[in-house]
Amino acid sequence: MNIVFLDRATLSPQTTLPAFGFEHRLEVFDRTRPEEVAARIADADIVIVNKVKLPAELLAAAPRLKLVAVAATGTDNVDIAACAARGIAVSNIRNYAKHSVPEHTFALIFALRRSIVAYREAVRAGRWQQAGQFCFFDYPIRDLAGSTLGIVGDGALGNAVAAMGRALGMNVLFSAHKGRGGQGSLYTPFEEVLARSDVITLHCPLRPATRNMIGAAEFALMRRKPLLINTARGGLVDESAVGPALQAGQIGGAGFDVTSVEPPPADHPFMALLDRPDFILTPHVAWAADEAVQSLANQLVHNIEAFQRGEPVNLVKPAA
Repeated sequence: MNIVFLDRATLSPQTTLPAFGFEHRLEVFDRTRPEEVAARIADADIVIVNKVKLPAELLAAAPRLKLVAVAATGTDNVDIAACAARGIAVSNIRNYAKHSVPEHTFALIFALRRSIVAYREAVRAGRWQQAGQFCFFDYPIRDLAGSTLGIVGDGALGNAVAAMGRALGMNVLFSAHKGRGGQGSLYTPFEEVLARSDVITLHCPLRPATRNMIGAAEFALMRRKPLLINTARGGLVDESAVGPALQAGQIGGAGFDVTSVEPPPADHPFMALLDRPDFILTPHVAWAADEAVQSLANQLVHNIEAFQRGEPVNLVKPAA
């Protein structure tokens, strides 16, 4: 059984990949460029991939391929329909970052709500000494207790964020799908969530229906000047609209861990915002606590071993 891991460097070097419990040959590459994919998977029975793209034309270069084991939850880099047409199974990782992502989400929320970055930079610039007293009040500081948390996405991560918000005394709203009603009393219409929330956090997949789900029109609905947090997927927000929304005061701050292109190029709209005290960009590491990444690696091996036994788990099906 030939196994090829195309982008091992997307997992931290401290992470141990457990040994597979069946006879195999494992070939590991730290990174794989698009032009290298076809040759590297040509003889593979199983391909492990995190972010390398596997479109239909590259999958066709692997006649022996039986399983694409995605080392992540998101599978938008794999042509799922092409795999199904070829009888290639696709598995993914689930619920491994149920602590890491919510904790990172609230790290961004706390940092912005209490102006942590702004005060740190002010202290570095000598503002405390200039103030001439024990404190100074240059930037807003707001409690979370009593505020409203709007959550888009009601999976394991969205629910974990909700539990943390409730523990902090926040009122939690789960958004209904944009443009859809009739989802029951547990969900609040999308536009109402935008209007009522003090913090809006995204925990939904990137699909055609969710791409650019928040843009200039949606920012205009945000009456309470909320924080906008995205630790889910780049592309959920129109990134070119974030700077104008900050500049216009339509939102009180933005914390992003993801961008539509990663890493973002020098001319990406977010690169012009990095000096703003109300904007934080982290490099897609919300998921990357040591404990979470090791859990991912363990589950990855479990998925492959279950498939090899004829008892596949965590299979991904084409969209209906």
